[in-house]
Amino acid sequence: MHQVHLRVTRLSAVGWFVALLVVCAVVDTTLGLGGLGWSAGVVAGVVLAVVLARQGRAGLGPADQVTATRAVLAGGVAALVADGLVGEAHRGTLVAMAAVALTLDLVDGYVARRTTSASAFGARFDMEVDAFLIAVLSVQVAGPFGWWVLLIGAMRYLYVAVGRVLPWLRLPLPPRRSAKVVAAIQGVTLVAAASELLPRQPVQVALVAALVLLVESFGQDCWSQWRRRDEVASLELAEPSSSSRRTLLATVFAGLVLWLALVQPSIVDGISAGELLRIPVEGLLLVGLAVVLPSPARRVAAVVAGITVTLVILLRTIGAGFDFVLAREFHLLGDWPNVRKGYEIVRDTESQAAAMVLTAVAVVGALGLLVLVVWSALRVFRVIGEHRRESLGTVAALGVVWLSFGLVGGPAEQVAAASSVDFVRDTVDQVQADQQARVDFGDVLQTDAFAGRSGHQLVGELQGKDVLLVWFESYGRTALEGPMSPGIRDVLATGDRQLAAAGYRTRSAFLTSPVVGAGSWLAHASLQSGVWTDTELRYSQLLASDRLSLTRAFEKGGWRTVFVVPANTLDWPEGARYYGFDKLYDSRNFGYAGPKFGYASMPDQYTLEHFRRTELARPDRRAVFAELDLVSSHYRWGKLPDLIDWKDVGDGSVFAPMAERGSSVDGRRDPKTSSRLYGASVEYTWRTIVSFLTTYPDPDRVVIVAGDHQPHAFVGGVGANRDAPVTIIAQDPDVIRRIGEWNWQPGLHPEPDAPVWRMDKFRNRFFAAYGTGLKLWR
Repeated sequence: MHQVHLRVTRLSAVGWFVALLVVCAVVDTTLGLGGLGWSAGVVAGVVLAVVLARQGRAGLGPADQVTATRAVLAGGVAALVADGLVGEAHRGTLVAMAAVALTLDLVDGYVARRTTSASAFGARFDMEVDAFLIAVLSVQVAGPFGWWVLLIGAMRYLYVAVGRVLPWLRLPLPPRRSAKVVAAIQGVTLVAAASELLPRQPVQVALVAALVLLVESFGQDCWSQWRRRDEVASLELAEPSSSSRRTLLATVFAGLVLWLALVQPSIVDGISAGELLRIPVEGLLLVGLAVVLPSPARRVAAVVAGITVTLVILLRTIGAGFDFVLAREFHLLGDWPNVRKGYEIVRDTESQAAAMVLTAVAVVGALGLLVLVVWSALRVFRVIGEHRRESLGTVAALGVVWLSFGLVGGPAEQVAAASSVDFVRDTVDQVQADQQARVDFGDVLQTDAFAGRSGHQLVGELQGKDVLLVWFESYGRTALEGPMSPGIRDVLATGDRQLAAAGYRTRSAFLTSPVVGAGSWLAHASLQSGVWTDTELRYSQLLASDRLSLTRAFEKGGWRTVFVVPANTLDWPEGARYYGFDKLYDSRNFGYAGPKFGYASMPDQYTLEHFRRTELARPDRRAVFAELDLVSSHYRWGKLPDLIDWKDVGDGSVFAPMAERGSSVDGRRDPKTSSRLYGASVEYTWRTIVSFLTTYPDPDRVVIVAGDHQPHAFVGGVGANRDAPVTIIAQDPDVIRRIGEWNWQPGLHPEPDAPVWRMDKFRNRFFAAYGTGLKLWR
């Protein structure tokens, strides 16, 4: 008989849960209900089903069924309030549902008396439904009337919470008619306030009065219980032992950790309540596994699950960092070198100590996360093993909910989460795609219409000229069209006049970079090689190939090839093998005796002056092709030197007093200041370039100034595009005439309608313009 009663009770509980889902579905069909609203409705339904399943009787009495109907309506109200859609079109529905629920509060008591079906469960059930409805309505009313209204809804739950600490607050209370009247006043007042049909001032007074009455009512209860506090021991309401409380708190904490680890809310975009209320299918599977496994195997499964979940979290965190900093996804194959480069950027931007501390924090944090998640999994698995029956019933109910909502689709599908499963599947797909991409990119590297051509055929029309490929760090379209642009445009206009007076001609356009915010080497490789190099995987393949680069083409033509990379601090054998430069200048052989300016190991003025002294001023030299990196505009922006007379540059010690001025800025926390300082750094570098060219003019010099990528998104400007300006500067009119069909615009400032090429298209068009062979790029 007991089993029959138990089965009837559970069927009844499931029926009321389905009834609440039907209410949510009707609201969704008629008014629309988002993921958060569905989540609130489902949670309310699950709680209702659990309460009814544990009420200890076969089915519900007549009065209890009326109360359950009220609970279903209250759940519908909660869904509407949580969804945040209660405007003019939805307020009427909310008020109507709440009013019916309040009216039925009079009915269930009458039915209980007439049918003699009153019970302790029914009285408690009725009280908790009242409290829940009042709490939900207070959330809705708090918006227009102030958050103090939440005290009305929170009063009951604060009372219960304090009762967990003070045992005398859990002493039973005799029925009090005035308390029921006060509760009714709360509901009526909140419904009237939610309708917004009455004048605001009287409603606000009524809400204050209702809160005062509520405080007075609870005060009576507390005073009555305080006077009877000596009854606590005899009624076995004494405070639980500290050890049992710690055990309970540890279990709850472990469950919360494991839940968050499986739900994996988006921290970068901000954690929403909807994300936290999702049901992770991985959790259901783990609970089922813990139920069926014997104790030794259960512990092993918990450890494996903890390690796996931790790895997923760490990979997702790295991926979020890549998306935030580089605006691209993290690739498991190929992107690990960026971890080292990130360390180097922090070291060069901040200090060696800061980089080491950050690394230590990351390592300790990862190990701590691993220990925490594994411990949580072990504890939760053990508790599940000790309560197999209850765990199996819970996971079965939640599994039905998960499957139902997953099949419904739309907003409801957000409830049925599978974050870790989806992430693992996407990662496997990405790895497979990258493996295939490696094969495909290898074919691209071997397909080159200019391979095997002589240097004369490739760049013969520039014979005898120095060609400088100047990379301008973080110089993107934002600089010309963003909030910092007026000052930059003035500097460019002044530069145009100065260059024209010195006999220079200029043409400008845009190149679309494969990266944004960081990853300059990928932009350099794309332009030099003529292939789109947008991942570390491609970059490593390119450096291991014999694909023709601009540097190799000039080397074939007899030029001396030089790389000037002031940010490099280590040997670069793979770059030397691929690009094949005759000389590399890096931070170790510049002879710079001055201070650092943020990330920049030396000012751009020193970089150009050192290159002029060591290469351009050499007697009896060959023509030079040089790639030069100017990094004064590298993030973080803030510290900048003055532009001084070129003859005073010396070993750079003259810049020492200037490094004490200004400070680097965290752009994400202060984007306006960061934008202003970024603009100042761009102005400085352009003034330096123009001053260099006008101070040391040379009719046999061709300068290509190219931005490597847009700055970080928080700088502001033109949105998500990856365009970077590019300019060719020369005194020889034939150099400019040969690119006439490019339709690049005169001047240093390309207008918004200037031509835009992808960066990998530059090499072939350059060969076609300045080579003596066929224009195979067509």
